[in-house]
Amino acid sequence: MKNNLQTIVVTGANGQLGNELKAIAPQFAGYRFLFVAKEELAIENADALKNYFSANTPTWCINCAAYTAVDKAETEKNKAFLINAEAAGHLASTCRQYDVQLIHISTDYVFDGTAQQPYKETDGTHPINTYGESKLKGEELVLQNDPSAIIIRTSWVYSSFGNNFVKTMLRLMKEKDSINVVNDQYGCPTYAADLAMAIMKIISSGRSREKPGIYNYTNAGITNWYEFALAIKTLSDSPCSVNPVSTAQYPTAAKRPQYSVLDTSKIRQAFNIVIPDWKESLENCLTLLK
Repeated sequence: MKNNLQTIVVTGANGQLGNELKAIAPQFAGYRFLFVAKEELAIENADALKNYFSANTPTWCINCAAYTAVDKAETEKNKAFLINAEAAGHLASTCRQYDVQLIHISTDYVFDGTAQQPYKETDGTHPINTYGESKLKGEELVLQNDPSAIIIRTSWVYSSFGNNFVKTMLRLMKEKDSINVVNDQYGCPTYAADLAMAIMKIISSGRSREKPGIYNYTNAGITNWYEFALAIKTLSDSPCSVNPVSTAQYPTAAKRPQYSVLDTSKIRQAFNIVIPDWKESLENCLTLLK
């Protein structure tokens, strides 16, 4: 018997977003989900992609595969560009060839962080680190190879799965009496579970093909890493003291944008998406982690 469900392929299935999509997949019984990790499908291999798409005939592909080690990218430039740019380009051209709608995940790091108000999708890009450069190149190759693709830029992603700021803070707050956290970089935390739901809302809207292009998605509200850490401390009842420090006092291999708040009005209007406040979502994540 032929399966009549529309198929969604999720690449990078073992990352934070891939795992959150796995968690909500049972709520979307009208779709068949195929979750593939890099061991099963290397997206930098154009032939492997073609074979996979021709065998599985997906309708959508959500590309969660990415090289995300921001500091390491400074010394692993080729690797970052291979996964974030070249491979994304291969994936986009394969999607176009097989008439698959691609939803590709990008980042706030395509901007330099010098803005005074939230970045719109149309604002000029200017990455200040290798990771941001590789992701921007990926965006360009995706749209060049498949103009019907959707790109979602997001920021400060965390989840109950994988490694992220929230889990690092919880660990450090258990291990130490006091920690220092940068207080002069502003942005929007994004709970990967909310992003997963937004993506499924786009897919199930039935209008995704009419509205290709770039969109921003983050949770609502603006904060900095120090305030984010304080919220984690408060919600987890940690006795650890959290001290604010400047970026200059906490040097990293890769430069970080000082202000990378994203304006989400476009995605909200286009797909009628309601975005929760970051504090509310953080509470949901911490409840799961308990």
